[in-house]
Amino acid sequence: MLPSFLVQGGPIIWVILAGSAIALTVFVERLLHYHRAQINSTEFLSGVRNVLKRDNVVEALAICDATPGPVARLVKVAILNREKGREGVREVLEDAGYIEVPRLEEKLNLLATIAQIAPLCGLLGTALGFIDIFKHVEANGLQAHIGQLSGGIWQALICTAAGLALSIPSYAGYNYLVARVNSIVLDMEQASTDIVSAVTEPNSRNP
Repeated sequence: MLPSFLVQGGPIIWVILAGSAIALTVFVERLLHYHRAQINSTEFLSGVRNVLKRDNVVEALAICDATPGPVARLVKVAILNREKGREGVREVLEDAGYIEVPRLEEKLNLLATIAQIAPLCGLLGTALGFIDIFKHVEANGLQAHIGQLSGGIWQALICTAAGLALSIPSYAGYNYLVARVNSIVLDMEQASTDIVSAVTEPNSRNP
C-alpha cells in the first residue's frame, strides 16, 4: 500500500512510480554487470602471457573463456587471430571493440531519459493540480472552500517533489555508471595494446 499522501498525487504519480521502478532495476542490473565485467586486467594478462610463452594456446583460450568481461573476450580474439601479424590483430581488436562498447552502454540511455523526463512528469502533475484548483474556483467563485482546493494543491506539490526525487538520483546513478563504463573501456584499450605485443612477438622472432 502506498502512503496516503502519495495517493493524493493524482494519476501522474503512478507514472513517476513506474519510472522509479524501471530506473532502480536498470541501475542495479548495470551495476552488477559492470562488477562482473571489470577484472584485474594486469593479473589476467600476466597469466595469459605466461601461458603463451609456453606455446600453450589452448590453455590461454581456456583462461579467456573462464574469465568474464570484455577484456577477456578481446584477448581471446587477439589469440585466435595471432597469425595475421601486428597490424591485422590491431584491426581485429578495433572491430571487436566496436562491438563491446555498445554492450557496455546498453540501457544507459533509458536511465538518462528517465532522469530527464521525471521533472517534466512532475510539472505535468503540477499543472493538472492547478487545473483542478481553478475548476473549483470557477464553479464556486469566492465561496470555494479550502477543502475543495486542497486536493489540487496536494497534487501539484506531491508531483513536483516526486519528479525531482526521481530525477536527482537517476541522474547521479547515470553519471556513476558512465564513469564505470569509461574505466572498463580504458582497461580494454590497455589490454589490447599489451596483447598485441604478446601474440605477435613470437611470430616476429619466428617468421
